[in-house]
Amino acid sequence: MKFGFYTLGCKVNRFETQALEQLARMQGHQVVSRDADIFIINTCTVTSVSDHKNIRAFHKIRKENPHAVIAACGCFAQTNPDKVAAQPEVDLICGTGDRASIIARCVEAAQGRPDSKAPEAPGRAFEVLPAGVPAGRTRALLKVQDGCDNYCSYCIIPYARGHVRSMPFDTVLQQVDGLKRQGVHEIVLTGIEIAAYGRDLPGHPGIADLISAVCKYAPEVRIRLSSLEPRVADEAFCRELSACPNLAYHFHLSLQSGCDTVLAWMNRKYTAAQYLAAVDRLRRYFPGCSITTDLIVGFPGESQEEFDQTAAFVRECRFADMHVFPYSPREGTPAAGMDGQVPAQEKERRAAQMKGLAKEMRHAFLSGFMGQELDVLLEHPVRDGVWAGHAQYHFTVEVETPSGGKNRMARVIIVGQSGERLYGKEI
Repeated sequence: MKFGFYTLGCKVNRFETQALEQLARMQGHQVVSRDADIFIINTCTVTSVSDHKNIRAFHKIRKENPHAVIAACGCFAQTNPDKVAAQPEVDLICGTGDRASIIARCVEAAQGRPDSKAPEAPGRAFEVLPAGVPAGRTRALLKVQDGCDNYCSYCIIPYARGHVRSMPFDTVLQQVDGLKRQGVHEIVLTGIEIAAYGRDLPGHPGIADLISAVCKYAPEVRIRLSSLEPRVADEAFCRELSACPNLAYHFHLSLQSGCDTVLAWMNRKYTAAQYLAAVDRLRRYFPGCSITTDLIVGFPGESQEEFDQTAAFVRECRFADMHVFPYSPREGTPAAGMDGQVPAQEKERRAAQMKGLAKEMRHAFLSGFMGQELDVLLEHPVRDGVWAGHAQYHFTVEVETPSGGKNRMARVIIVGQSGERLYGKEI
């Protein structure tokens, strides 16, 4: 049969979609972009905006594929099955559990065999899925962990993804070996909360142990990390990973607020001072590294003074980039029922101010690379003689190159900057 896929949300969702594509092909099916017999939509529910995007996607995919069986999987399908079941476009709900069965369930539905619309709940063991490169991309994703036990007061994801589960250590290295054999030059280690890696495994290996082992096992491959919980960046973590020359110098530490009062309301498990100490350690062990973050503004009860405190703290951290989100109430989380909900217009004003600050810091960080030589993984052509790709940091570089070549590592000297991009010439 012909399978189509549509992905919303994070790197974990992108990983899982490419794994489902691989499973479909392994079972003899064809992956298409249109005129599908079956279309799987991998949903997100991190914000209320995400929920609306899911529903729009259901409408769009049904309009483009009027006769297809449409299945919804992912976090929105897991946490809001009744809302998804009420959408006439959706024939099947698969949730975040038992991904390996989704292809077969879809085929059965397409053949007219009945299937419950109830989603599969996440299990207690890590479900190993094939790693690979998402369609149209260059860098491979490898999910090494799933689930979260932090229960931040604003977040629905632990309810969608379940408790922490980790891929066995040896299985991670087997997956890395497969990616090496495919000629991959960069692997992004991802998960819902990768800092929690290993706490459910025998011997409790930590995330630093895993990263170090992966870097040594694949010294010719650049290893990049997805989002980290700030407390993981302690002295031992930094010391161990500073010995890994192929580790990307990019650390995404979720902040959410720079005010201790708001952090406590959020049920974040660190203080601003502890966060800043982690930032300082990373810069000491990884000079010039990109440190990026997430920030929520307008959290319930956040006063103007507390917002200003966060803005001052952000300036002190000197981030290379920030993702700024106005607080979005999630039904079923403690924060949704808190007093002091900030008006939408005020949240947007604060978000605009923080985005302006983010732009200012990003420009300052990028300007420091003028004249430097960087290794850039070429990913896609921009125009004749120019390719875009990523260096070992977080930003995109447009490279003037006579030869181009997707998935090729080029040595580049940086000669210009515009907006969020740097410009370079291949040496």
